[in-house]
Amino acid sequence: MEIGFMQGRLCDRVDGKIQAFPWLDWEKEFPLARQLGIPLMEWTLDQERLHENPLMTAAGRERIRELSRQNDLRIQSLTGDCFMQTPFFKVAGAARESLLYDLRAVLDAAADLGIRHVLVPLVDNGALTSPDEEAALIKGLLPLHDVLTGAGLKIVFESDFAPELLARFIERFPEDAFGLTYDIGNSAALGYSPSEEIASYGHRIDNVHVKDRVLGGTTVPLGSGNADFPTVFRALRSMGYAGNLILQTARADGDHAQALDCYRAMTLAWWNDHES
Repeated sequence: MEIGFMQGRLCDRVDGKIQAFPWLDWEKEFPLARQLGIPLMEWTLDQERLHENPLMTAAGRERIRELSRQNDLRIQSLTGDCFMQTPFFKVAGAARESLLYDLRAVLDAAADLGIRHVLVPLVDNGALTSPDEEAALIKGLLPLHDVLTGAGLKIVFESDFAPELLARFIERFPEDAFGLTYDIGNSAALGYSPSEEIASYGHRIDNVHVKDRVLGGTTVPLGSGNADFPTVFRALRSMGYAGNLILQTARADGDHAQALDCYRAMTLAWWNDHES
């Protein structure tokens, strides 16, 4: 288990958003992470200017590799907010084909950079709201199975489904190419029982987002919302979870590095407390 952070958490917000690709500051986060001793970053992709993102260009990926080497920072996962902002399974015809082309381009770029997990958020604008949407999602993704396994990639869904429904949903996808990201804060906001969730589909969890939210509400500093971190980590460990914990925590208005360092320490303490 290693603790990493969501790209953008070590710099100022972009247009007041809690999460967006930090165009002006993305290179600065690498040395900042090294100073904190954080070894992992989860990349972010937005649909706006998608193909200009450094991840999506050969020169950009080379710069990412250079910065990663210089700062001992690895990128093993990416959050595809682009897939939530413009979900291919909610449109048809040429629009769907164009978005599926974007998805394949993201997978190719991720594989080239050595990323292992590509997160497809099925929440908010990307939430599945009908059987037709779910069928379109499956039809669009299952043909990518060989592409994913050949590249050592997994698509990991983040979903707002209740435990039993999510367990049934993920079983429709082969385990060697598809899995889940478990978001602690989102589950707390929905009022789900972490013990029930992880018992239902814990064997399919490949990535974990660490954040806190109030019931029915927004993201808040760790420990001030409804997330039950000791229970979450106890359940994850009982399932043998050995993946990453990515800090997708509340944004700080002042010292971003200090806030992230504090959240990292809190997360590690919860994890190690359960370990003992």
